[in-house]
Amino acid sequence: MYAFSSENWNRPKTEVQALMLLLHDFLKKRLREMKNKGVRLLAIGDTSRLPKRTRELLERSIEQTAGNTKINLVLALSYGSRAEIAGAARKIAEKISAGELHPDAITEETFGQYLDTAGMPDPDLLIRTSGEMRISNFLLWQISYAELYLTDTLWPDFSERDMEMAVKDYARRTRRFGGI
Repeated sequence: MYAFSSENWNRPKTEVQALMLLLHDFLKKRLREMKNKGVRLLAIGDTSRLPKRTRELLERSIEQTAGNTKINLVLALSYGSRAEIAGAARKIAEKISAGELHPDAITEETFGQYLDTAGMPDPDLLIRTSGEMRISNFLLWQISYAELYLTDTLWPDFSERDMEMAVKDYARRTRRFGGI
C-alpha cells in the first residue's frame, strides 16, 4: 500500500502532520488485529523521516508481527521508486568499487536484491484508485508485469466489494509475460 510518498513531504505541514497522525492511529488500533489474523507488517521507504513516536510504533509493530505468515502487509512510507532505484544503483556501485562485485555479475535478479522489496514477490495486480491515470513513482521496477486495475472510487471509500471486483477482473485476464 502506497501510504505516503517521498513527494508528500512537500504538502502543507498541517496536512503532513494529519497524515502522520492517521498512520500512528492505524498502527495503534490495528496491531492486535494484525497479530490475531496472522498479518506480517513490513515497511519500505525512508522511514527515518517519520516522526519519532510514529517510527518507533511502526518498528514495534513490525517486530511484533514478524512471525506471522498468513499475509504480508507492506506499507510504502516516505517512499519514492526513483529514489529506491538510485539507492540500489549506489549500493551496487559501492560493491563494485570495493571489488566485491564484478559489473558482469549485474543481472535483473542481482539488481532486485538491492531494492527495498528484496525477497518479496513482484505485484501481480496494481489497483489505482481515485480515477488517477498514473502510477505516481510507485514500484516502477517491480510492476513491469503487474496487471493494472483503475477505478474512480476514492481510496477511503474502497470497500471489500470493490476489492472483489478488482480481483474478479484480474482473474479474467490472460497473463503472458511477453510471450504468446
